Amino acid sequence: MRKSIVRKIIAAAVCSMFLVQPVLLTSCKGKEKSTEKPADYGSYGSDIAREIAAKYPDREAYSNGEAQTGAYIEEKIKELGYQPEAQSFQGPDGRTSKNYIVRVEGTGFYCANEDGSFELEHRVAVIGTHYDAALLSDYYEEETEDEEDYEDEEPSEIKYRFDGISDNASGTACILTALKAFKDYKNVAYDVWFVFFGAGTDNFSGAEAFYQSLSSEEQKLIDVMYDVDSLYAGDKVYASSGYKSLVPDKKYEMRRKLYQAYDVCFSNTLYTNYGFDLYYNESGIKTDIDDDGVSDIFKEMPKTASDFSVFDERMIPVVYFESYEYNFTSMSQMKETKNLSLQDFDGNVRRTPSDCSFFLDSVLLDDDYDRNGDGEIDCSGDRLQIRINCVAFIIIESLLKGSDKGMTPSQYEEYRVEQTKQTYSSEPSLV
Repeated sequence: MRKSIVRKIIAAAVCSMFLVQPVLLTSCKGKEKSTEKPADYGSYGSDIAREIAAKYPDREAYSNGEAQTGAYIEEKIKELGYQPEAQSFQGPDGRTSKNYIVRVEGTGFYCANEDGSFELEHRVAVIGTHYDAALLSDYYEEETEDEEDYEDEEPSEIKYRFDGISDNASGTACILTALKAFKDYKNVAYDVWFVFFGAGTDNFSGAEAFYQSLSSEEQKLIDVMYDVDSLYAGDKVYASSGYKSLVPDKKYEMRRKLYQAYDVCFSNTLYTNYGFDLYYNESGIKTDIDDDGVSDIFKEMPKTASDFSVFDERMIPVVYFESYEYNFTSMSQMKETKNLSLQDFDGNVRRTPSDCSFFLDSVLLDDDYDRNGDGEIDCSGDRLQIRINCVAFIIIESLLKGSDKGMTPSQYEEYRVEQTKQTYSSEPSLV
């Protein structure tokens, strides 16, 4: 109880300092800006997504293709100057896959003890995605037959050949883009763990193996998990919280990081520069989402599950990014897209034959254009590039919002100065 009161006092003190000294909000970022536009990362991520889809279209969990994709990711990480950790694990049936992990240490947060003193603590933010891809079993035979039928045809004559460009080459490329962008940020308080999960399509086995590999102390230090999955094909990009935000009295605590992500998007010029918006599920449908026998309001949560589920189940706040379409009046209607050109599988793309790069590019790829009307081409028409870059930017900038469990070193120093001023001003005069 005392610790909770101390934290509330600290939060109020820090807030008041920022209100009277707004310049501190920018100075705390510690970012060396290299571009004028936010999220101006070029085609780095979209090139990677398309390369993964082209080189490793068959990357089912535990397969040779998945292993080759993992080795590709490992090499990309090394190119960025990091030394990744390759973590082998076995799935439920004994087959082997790997997670690839990059741990970047931050400056830490000063957290309050029970006695009112402060201690530097390294809180953790996990940024993750799965890199494998697989068709649903319902479509496997159909996809195999299509490949046999099209053996002698040119690629332009083939409608589908599954390669998982959306689920989840796009998410993999987004996290690599975030890792690349992160190099321009200095003095970030969070310890940041970038994790590329193997066997995500096997009930999130990579994410589970990663979590189980952590000590109990490391698990307790995780403040948030950001998950990216299937950014390309859906009509809009959504951010969602986990299902544990339905736990009574835990909604704000479990969704606070989600709201911070929205704030990053709306306080920057992502729509002005790229036409990018971050949506949240506002359907408000009443249904039993978590199968506890109680009707819930379906809002700010996804219909789909992904690697975030492993962390959500442990009451760790999550922010899940995906492309989807939640503007329907019933759960059964919901799907990824209303695009009339993408209805062969009832508007679903993930794990269907339509999740292939040359088909989706033929439908979704536009020409570059003049967004601000000054007569110069200034905006990419590549939806994949825009979404990868903007989501990567939102995740990294969200880290700068800090932790509600402590203060960054600069915030703590300002707090100490403010406390010293208040102490001197409250002392009785000797005159």
